[in-house]
Amino acid sequence: MSTPASNWNRHHILSLADFTVNEYNAVLQTAASFKEVLSRRTKKVPTLQGQVVANLFFEPSTRTRSSFEIAAKRLSADTLNFSSASSSMTKGETILDTAKTYLAMGTDIMVIRHKEAGVPQAIAREMDRLGVKVSVLNAGDGQHEHPSQGLLDLFTICSLIDPEQPKIASLAGKKIAIVGDILHSRVARSNIWSLTTSGAQVHLAAPPTLLPKYFSEYVGSQENSQSLFIHWQLDPALEDADFVMTLRLQKERMTGNLLPSLREYHQLFGITRQRLKACKSQVKVLHPGPVNRGVEISSDLMDDPEFSLIQDQVTSGVAVRMALLYFIGGGKG
Repeated sequence: MSTPASNWNRHHILSLADFTVNEYNAVLQTAASFKEVLSRRTKKVPTLQGQVVANLFFEPSTRTRSSFEIAAKRLSADTLNFSSASSSMTKGETILDTAKTYLAMGTDIMVIRHKEAGVPQAIAREMDRLGVKVSVLNAGDGQHEHPSQGLLDLFTICSLIDPEQPKIASLAGKKIAIVGDILHSRVARSNIWSLTTSGAQVHLAAPPTLLPKYFSEYVGSQENSQSLFIHWQLDPALEDADFVMTLRLQKERMTGNLLPSLREYHQLFGITRQRLKACKSQVKVLHPGPVNRGVEISSDLMDDPEFSLIQDQVTSGVAVRMALLYFIGGGKG
């Protein structure tokens, strides 16, 4: 009988744009197994023992880097953590030079995060050119994608629907609203790929300055353009929604005055208990974090386990990242 790992042929994980249904299901199935491991008293497995995972974060991050670090350690891998602020890059070293330095240290997997789109892809191409068996995992690049976040969001939702056997088909026909800073969000882009592949109805909602007209062309370019919809008001996106995913306002990536004020944004697009009344009665709320409380979502709603899946997302993140490292690390255990 074949296992998800035996059917896995992807050397790098850079984008969800070309992920297949089988690959999504392999990640969901394997993450469910690792989630069970994480509930045990002994939370380690020897799957990647002897391998080195380097977290090369050229952009500040706390939860993503920490999640990858603990995922690698739970798989018994050795970890190296890179911070650009205290690195030789301040002395003129290039990104590829840094990657080659970690390669020379015996790194097997590089987890890359960078403020510019395309950096993980460039490092992956260089590793391939050198003919080394180093896998690259995109942990977020510019305004491009954040594959592991998209996958953990998918796992969180599918696990709620079917805890025993989470699968992508369980989302077919579900309405999922993604609300907020779509323009700057790599999380939104990854979720669009995964959720439209699942057959869910994805509704994007944001002010026109954060959901520009060219996104209409992006919608039209999807293979199934009938599964993705754009709204510049919140109400139609929330109507009868099964899940609501609200996004952080990424003020560090904004240029110009895209919003009149945070207060006005919350009045028009903030998720509150009152607004959720337009959704299905069992609606659940997600947020990739970190959260601007009282801006994207009301503080009381964020902390209410009846509606909020935010803490579940954090727990799911470790299991999903264990699955991804397991696959590209060649794990068979």
